Amino acid sequence: MKIVSARFLTSAVNPSQCPSTRLPEVAFAGRSNVGKSSLINALLGRKGLVKTSSSPGRTQTLNFFEVNGAFVFVDLPGYGYAKVPEAVRRRWRPMVESYLSERTELRGVVVIMDIRRGPAEGDMQLLEWLAHKNVASIPVLTKVDKLPQPRRMQQLKLILPRIQHTSDEPVLFSAVTGEGKKGLWNKLYHLLRQWNSLGDCQ
Repeated sequence: MKIVSARFLTSAVNPSQCPSTRLPEVAFAGRSNVGKSSLINALLGRKGLVKTSSSPGRTQTLNFFEVNGAFVFVDLPGYGYAKVPEAVRRRWRPMVESYLSERTELRGVVVIMDIRRGPAEGDMQLLEWLAHKNVASIPVLTKVDKLPQPRRMQQLKLILPRIQHTSDEPVLFSAVTGEGKKGLWNKLYHLLRQWNSLGDCQ
């Protein structure tokens, strides 16, 4: 996928604040420390477009980014970080569930997990919820550069049986080396093409 343009559109905390672009959307979800922002930046080739932080849990809104004038990436708040105040976490859940269940522009969700830790309870709940709602999901295992090849295979053997009933085979990804970038773009392209979303934008 050739990225011609990528720009921040807006942030939202409820459906009325979501942009009215009528463009198809792909959401990105994951625990607060899995490298979600780094993954999106790596996909788009824009280092600082999605803000990264050394303090997990900083993303507290739905953040919308228009790509190539053809589709939109949506950065969802990270989940599962204990230091986020309980009041904030209580706001996140209905905000995210409302978006995932009601947003007509949504085409699918990239569910990001750290390969070293595998799917946590929140990851499994999200994958099962998406499957129940018939929302397409693309699982991605990040930080693969942190593990030697034999250890990767060991982790995959543990992870695949847990998620195979809810989603497709995961993409192995590294924002540091770029591994998996092409494979993830291929899945995103086919997902969007199913909805005639991309036209001739490749």
